[in-house]
Amino acid sequence: MATKSGLIKKTPLKEYDSNRKTGLMGIILKDDDELIDVRMTDGEDNVVLVTRKGLSITFDEKDVRPVGRTAQGVIGMRLDDDDYVVGMEPIIAGSKATLLAITENGFGKRTELDEYRVQNRGGRGVITYKITPKTGELVGIKIVSGKEDVILITDTGTIIRINSGDISVLGRSTQGVTLMRTNEGKVVSIEKIIDEDSDYVI
Repeated sequence: MATKSGLIKKTPLKEYDSNRKTGLMGIILKDDDELIDVRMTDGEDNVVLVTRKGLSITFDEKDVRPVGRTAQGVIGMRLDDDDYVVGMEPIIAGSKATLLAITENGFGKRTELDEYRVQNRGGRGVITYKITPKTGELVGIKIVSGKEDVILITDTGTIIRINSGDISVLGRSTQGVTLMRTNEGKVVSIEKIIDEDSDYVI
């Protein structure tokens, strides 16, 4: 689990083995924090966190010891006061996938995972996107293989669907290319769409 303020938490799945209709407490959050992403890992992955201001940190998930459901977690990334985490993804060792990053003004790019060197958990990270007034700030990330489609959704209800393989692969410190003309709106959410008949593997 990753939170907006940069905390990271890992809990064994057996902790959530319950049929209670009221649900279970999954994480304790501070009043000014919120859960951003939850991903399944195998205990051997690296994890990447990305912020709205275009910074990222990649660390070995073994640096995060497993804790119980009601724990807060530990610092995954230290943030400036005006920044916050927008996405978290596990990186499987040996994966040939890329990291897709999308901005609020409809810009985006894919970047090779080799460009994200593993650091110690709790640092300030490195630049993963060159944020400018033209691009706007980051809204989300996804690990993509180039075979699946990606949907971008704006706050005015406009949707566009793009094949991830058609998105340019560029370096970490670039501003990306136009994927969607947002006009007066802003991109607020992105999602991966996988064909049920595909042999999709990351």
